[in-house]
Amino acid sequence: MVYQQLPFDDLKVKSTNKERVAYFYDSDVSNYSYGASHPMKPARIRMAHSLVMNYGLYKKMEIYRAKPATKQEMCQFHSDEYIDFLSRVTPDNLEMFQKESVKFNVGDDCPVFDGLYEYCSISGGGSMEGAARLNRGKCDVAINYAGGLHHAKKSEASGFCYLNDIVLGIIELLRYHPRVLYIDIDVHHGDGVEEAFYTTDRVMTCSFHKYGEFFPGTGELRDTGVGKGKYYSVNVPLRDGIDDTTYKSVFEPVIGKIMEWYQPSAVVLQCGGDSLSGDRLGCFNLSMRGHANCVNYVKSFGIPMLVVGGGGYTMRNVARTWAFETGLLNNVILDQELPYNDYYEYYGPDYELDVRPSNMFNVNTPEYLDKILTGIFSNLENTKHAPSVQINNVPRDLEDHGDVEEDTADAKDTRGGSQYARDQLIEKDNEY
Repeated sequence: MVYQQLPFDDLKVKSTNKERVAYFYDSDVSNYSYGASHPMKPARIRMAHSLVMNYGLYKKMEIYRAKPATKQEMCQFHSDEYIDFLSRVTPDNLEMFQKESVKFNVGDDCPVFDGLYEYCSISGGGSMEGAARLNRGKCDVAINYAGGLHHAKKSEASGFCYLNDIVLGIIELLRYHPRVLYIDIDVHHGDGVEEAFYTTDRVMTCSFHKYGEFFPGTGELRDTGVGKGKYYSVNVPLRDGIDDTTYKSVFEPVIGKIMEWYQPSAVVLQCGGDSLSGDRLGCFNLSMRGHANCVNYVKSFGIPMLVVGGGGYTMRNVARTWAFETGLLNNVILDQELPYNDYYEYYGPDYELDVRPSNMFNVNTPEYLDKILTGIFSNLENTKHAPSVQINNVPRDLEDHGDVEEDTADAKDTRGGSQYARDQLIEKDNEY
């Protein structure tokens, strides 16, 4: 089977109106390191941010540094003893926590490094504050590339993930939204998020991932949820080498059907970059545009949307793709020639904004994909009428995410002016 790439012209910005985009970035996140030989590099978030800034996208959106998540907020999902362990363990005192390290699965894949707890709190704070702004109608799209750590469990680190910022963000969204849809395009199954909401119909999880002798080994077609959550977990198990056209032929029908039948009022999209061609740990063959097509398609529904990062282990490709997708979310298709940026030498020899597919063989036959789609649509039939959710009282916001519509004179902070005033400082299309 010959690989197929989405042509450049095929990717049109799908927009109903001008979306207000809130972008969360904390420069400290790139100062943390899992270790020199570890494939997870937080520096890729700074690489993506450098491209976003040098392409001038900061003029189009509101940029925030989120307040780091507190212990109390983290414990809305994670167990108290697990979060307490993360806050106390360091490389220097690791010997004192040998029993806990085994219990909480901290070791090789999920090493203890300097500033581990602070790293987790930055990731969690961005996703929670993004969700809180969506809840208050302050933006239409919230972006947190430091988030997307979908493998973390209630009391266990897993797959380079310690804190499940996605679950915390969804919990925040559920304060205002009766139904939330979670979509995962990382090459790995979004097992931590699926497990957290496996028994409820208020969150539908949909994961497109490599299945079969591949981490984490979960996410087969028959895993659909239990109890009230039966049929509200959707898994799309894929094989090696899937290309743009094939991925699109599965992604759009499945998401289109879910939108039609489940009718979510908020969406969380995990944009793991390890499904891109040439990833160090991945085995898919998506180009930058094939990956971005998923973001573009979900955005076209006009539903409040939280966009988070995830995996991605070929740093230059992750940075390129997240920058391109940030452009799409702001209704801009970025120029193919890269602007000069802090990491310019990483993008040689072509210095272009593109991730091209290879000639990798696509093992996903039309017959296999038809079988998968038939099974998924059959399961979705059971969700045809969106569940009615009776909300008697809306839980109050967390104190850290209080509303910002105070009198501007009272809302001063150290970053200059009130939060409300800064919200208005966004470049209009005709400013220059």
